[in-house]
Amino acid sequence: MNATEPRRRWWPRSVRARTALAVASTAAVILGGTGWWVHHDVHRQGTRIAEEQAERQLWSLCAQLRQGAVPDPTGTLPYEVVASGRRSAVAYGGGMDGLDPGTRHVLPVPSETREPGLLTIRPLRIPDRGDHKPSSNGDWLGLAGGTHRVMFADIGAAALGGEKAAELGVAADARLRVYVVVLPRTAEKITETTDGVLLRAGLVSLVLIAAAAYFTVRVALRPVEAIRALTASVTASDPRERVTVPATGHEITALATTINATLQRLDDAAARQRRFVADAAHELRSPLTTLLASLEVALAYPERADWPATATTAARQTRRLQALAEDLLLLARLDTRAPGRAEAELVDLTATAARLTEQYPLPDSQLTLTCDSTAPAYTRGNPDAYERLLRNLVDNAARHAAHRIQITVRNEDDRVVLTVHDDGPGIPAADAERVFERFVRLDDARSRDQGGTGLGLAIARDLAHRHQGTLTLAPRTLGACFHLSVPRAADPAEG
Repeated sequence: MNATEPRRRWWPRSVRARTALAVASTAAVILGGTGWWVHHDVHRQGTRIAEEQAERQLWSLCAQLRQGAVPDPTGTLPYEVVASGRRSAVAYGGGMDGLDPGTRHVLPVPSETREPGLLTIRPLRIPDRGDHKPSSNGDWLGLAGGTHRVMFADIGAAALGGEKAAELGVAADARLRVYVVVLPRTAEKITETTDGVLLRAGLVSLVLIAAAAYFTVRVALRPVEAIRALTASVTASDPRERVTVPATGHEITALATTINATLQRLDDAAARQRRFVADAAHELRSPLTTLLASLEVALAYPERADWPATATTAARQTRRLQALAEDLLLLARLDTRAPGRAEAELVDLTATAARLTEQYPLPDSQLTLTCDSTAPAYTRGNPDAYERLLRNLVDNAARHAAHRIQITVRNEDDRVVLTVHDDGPGIPAADAERVFERFVRLDDARSRDQGGTGLGLAIARDLAHRHQGTLTLAPRTLGACFHLSVPRAADPAEG
């Protein structure tokens, strides 16, 4: 856990618990949305069924009235038939008797002329009259004083005929209105029952989903725990341990493969470091041994010692130690820098090669060093690094050349190509890459005093890589030819 981001106390620490909580929260949102939709859909469907039931009863009552028959008071839904010019209801039933409509009608008589057979539904308030005495059943539906959806249709008494109108007890010119109260109680009860079932099912589902997510993640993370335990056992002294790669092919397989590759790189880096330290110690011991032996012999026999020769030997070995220390320090600096981040100064490799050709001290007067170039060759990087790279190549060529060393600089498309060619014995093709390893020499029979440190070519290749370039050994039939290729920069004279 990041020290700058303290863990929230309410948030679980375990990945299993976090996943279970996240899955349960997501499921709660989904189930809540589904429950809301089901609640409204059930209520809508129940209301529609109640309205269809009221409509069927309304048309049934109208049919009875058209036949001159008074409807049966035992209706499924509360209904009332009123007529203009009449104080009491023509007919009522289905629970309306609790409001005593036989004394005075409950719902209003038609005051406007409407088309007969036109169905209308609207909310109406059913008055709570205090001057009547409810029947023995009472207002068991609780209609009094409430506003309810009421469906109604009108019938003209004139269309019934005088005889049928008289049977109904209304005037021949009266207007009848048939009311049926829509009772959504069934829909509400179904909705309430459904809500309870959904709530219980939702809670049980959340618990089951959270438990399933918890144990699924727990099982899925078992290989990760095994990888963690095995990785924790890897130490610097024994980095050879590797984790088991599952055969399932999922993300944990990729994780195990990546960890093994990382451990292998660490193991290789540790091996290289141990080999580098051992080689460096060996290289340092050789000049130190020579220096110490020379001084001890001179000190043991001071009267017979050739002190100028002893001082010359000591100075030569000290210079060798100094060169080795500088190379080791440069390699340490190169190892701590990211590749490809050299300073972006404009460098003319033609001018650098020409300057080195003029100033380079050849160890043998029979050797010649020439530079062949046709035009300026610009690239970007560190001028000192490029000079060190070229000097290392020339140093290596000077130790092996018989008579001639040639530097060539050319512009080739978007690259600058520099070669250093000598006429020495050459390098076998099998050792074309090994010569760039640290502390590698192919001239083991050569005197250690005349040979290099074994780091020059390794440093040169590192410097080439840090300038987005390549340094390789080109195949030649005579001598050795090192081929440097780096990105070309625009000529400032052409800009």
